[in-house]
Amino acid sequence: MDTRLKDKVAIVTGGARGIGAAFCEGLAAAGAKVVVSDMLDGNPVAGRIGETQARAIYLRADVTSKQSVETLVSDTVREFGTVDILVNNAGLFADLRTKPFQDISEEEWDRVMTVNVRGTFQCAKAVAPVMIERKKGRIINIASGTAFKGTPHLLHYVASKGAVVSMTRSLARELGPHNICVNAIAPGLTMSEAVKIHPDWTGKASAAGIAARAIQREQVPADLLSTLIYFCSDDSNFVTGQTISVDGGALMR
Repeated sequence: MDTRLKDKVAIVTGGARGIGAAFCEGLAAAGAKVVVSDMLDGNPVAGRIGETQARAIYLRADVTSKQSVETLVSDTVREFGTVDILVNNAGLFADLRTKPFQDISEEEWDRVMTVNVRGTFQCAKAVAPVMIERKKGRIINIASGTAFKGTPHLLHYVASKGAVVSMTRSLARELGPHNICVNAIAPGLTMSEAVKIHPDWTGKASAAGIAARAIQREQVPADLLSTLIYFCSDDSNFVTGQTISVDGGALMR
């Protein structure tokens, strides 16, 4: 039984479905107390965790709202006493359609940037005072392999994840003196339930992604858990500012 995160308190944004739900359940299995945060209903995820005797609660939060994320952090501290781990997983991807960049509207561009970039920034900003006061903490941002590949027809998404990689490095520099580690995971195309039913990511697109990997199979949310728990645990005490690609070897650098 993995107990590396015993009694740690973790907030996972976008935790109600897909990769986020897998993150919540994986952190709980490693001993963490988990806050499932999402605009969607996270009670089913928190309920499944509760059935395993681990502690979890659902707190509705909008990462694009400063007040909402500040309330998320204060409610977490009220319930569990502190915040040890923030997983910035909330983001727009599964609901986007691929298209030439000329066809992306300014409104859609701004929406993706607001959720994927500003949301990550605002959550880190809200949780930092708690971690700085305690002189420890972990922030894990979710980037994407697309930021390194220059994937076409998703310019707003790719640009937003490139920003997350750069943000991770700068945050690591600023928060390092407070013993706070900031790292990122860059998944490949991961077959969450929302991606599985997306017409742009099934059939030929999925097959092409698999063919590009050294380990030629579909990627599933569970493939990301060991890297996440490593970043959240004391095993990575001297690792910060890094982005690890978890994609079966599609990207090697």
